[in-house]
Amino acid sequence: MPLETFAALLMLTFAGTWTPGPNNAMLAASGVNFGLARTIPHVNGVWLGFAGMVFVVAIFLGEAFQQSALLRETLRWGGAALLLWVAWQIATKGGLPSAAGEAKPFTFWQAAAFQWINAKAWVMAVAISAQFVHPEAPWLTASLVALAFALAGVTSSLGWAAAGQGLRRFLADPVRLRVFNAVMGLSIALGVALMVMDGPVGQP
Repeated sequence: MPLETFAALLMLTFAGTWTPGPNNAMLAASGVNFGLARTIPHVNGVWLGFAGMVFVVAIFLGEAFQQSALLRETLRWGGAALLLWVAWQIATKGGLPSAAGEAKPFTFWQAAAFQWINAKAWVMAVAISAQFVHPEAPWLTASLVALAFALAGVTSSLGWAAAGQGLRRFLADPVRLRVFNAVMGLSIALGVALMVMDGPVGQP
């Protein structure tokens, strides 16, 4: 892959990963409610999980995803349902419930697994892989695409979680914190509504 092509790929991945979406809203909420240190497993699960997903999609699943209406619809509605549940948990409790009923941050594996039902992640993975993965060198170009997403993802994940951490003092007031969590939950729910109205993932 020429250097200028990789630079264009980096620009796209940085723009895509930094823009608001379910991952970034949840990372910001986790930074506010649990602090940056406790959110690091969530951060690592997002950028590593997404980079790994992109690689697998680029090599194996991109064409199947485009061709299978059942796969797209399963992702669309299953992802929407899970996102709405996450939005409710953040809006009402600030995080996911633990076995004891208290809120807790995402674990590494929860965050990594979440990428596979995140519609925004699928759209980015399929669209960018289709543009940059070369059929004559699929493994190399897929690896470069995954690397670009990893570089962009680690900065955006840390950035959004750190932004949440920075708001902790302002949101130390319980009323402000409840309002913030409600806004974060609502933003995720609105994103779900837009995703559903836009139609099947990966289709025009």
